[in-house]
Amino acid sequence: MVNFVGAGCGAADLITVRGMRLLQQADVIIYAGSLVNPQLLEYAGDDCRVYNSAYMTLDEVIEVMRSAEAQGKMTVRLHTGDPCLYGAVREQFDRLDSLGIAYEVCPGVSSFCGAAASLKAEYTLPDVSQTVIISRMEGRTSVPEREKIELLAGHNATMVIFLSTGLLQELSAALRNGGYSPDTPAAIVYKASWSDEKICRCTVSSLAETAEENNIKKTALICVGNFLGSDYSLSKLYDKEFETGFRKAAK
Repeated sequence: MVNFVGAGCGAADLITVRGMRLLQQADVIIYAGSLVNPQLLEYAGDDCRVYNSAYMTLDEVIEVMRSAEAQGKMTVRLHTGDPCLYGAVREQFDRLDSLGIAYEVCPGVSSFCGAAASLKAEYTLPDVSQTVIISRMEGRTSVPEREKIELLAGHNATMVIFLSTGLLQELSAALRNGGYSPDTPAAIVYKASWSDEKICRCTVSSLAETAEENNIKKTALICVGNFLGSDYSLSKLYDKEFETGFRKAAK
């Protein structure tokens, strides 16, 4: 069995209980060494074999899994955050399917959740934004034409932008060209929940300048939108005049 495990957003104690137990039971761990907190490997047993996929190709990763399976061993493939976001897991699933190797997925706390926690923010404020757009700038890896930042920015919804810290001049321009005002609140969250976390609040127009001033070049999320402002409406859910299936409205 191969278990794909979400490592969580950084701090070693933010992995799920199930994920921790799978690490403790693993005979083989293949972890994304460029992003996963190495403290998580302390959960592994003394006899566990550990591989850093930052130095491996897809073929090499699959071969480790295939070899472990042939020996009756359990493999944990440890991905940063939650595997479903920018985890490159589908290609691994397909290869395992072709080899007849069973696998399961254990979800994790995504870094976009970790960033909100660090910011003490709610992405979906009433009358501000009820939509969260998770995307990335086009760089060496393309994005579909209809998913360019300029087009997504036209919604003026909450945006959380991955894998774009090295393209902040271009990102700032794309956001403004798409419809965000230059003074729209923004935040750069470097390594959310890690011990060296850094939070830099700024605006859409000052993203690149803020990152440069704080020497942030990678491993950061960009959060954009008026959810970072001070104006919003109270939730109807707890309004005394709003009736729910559990509570009658006040008269």
